[in-house]
Amino acid sequence: MMDVTPLASLMPGQAGVISELHGDDSLRVRLMEMGLIRGETVHVLKYAPLGDPVELDIAGYHLSIRKGDAQRILVAPTGTLA
Repeated sequence: MMDVTPLASLMPGQAGVISELHGDDSLRVRLMEMGLIRGETVHVLKYAPLGDPVELDIAGYHLSIRKGDAQRILVAPTGTLA
């Protein structure tokens, strides 16, 4: 089994492959509609000055989500941006 960690624990410049989404059905559907699906690579670009929200690069576009939602997305870390 690969090591997974919440997306919110990655630092800017780090990336991971989405392995699981936790939360109620409506939250998971909303996250998947935004492109956060299993197997997709997501890069953490930056956190807002007060730490929330977090800006991501996924599937070629930028997405900002709440840090609480990022806690519910488990990723397998893959390294840093090239």
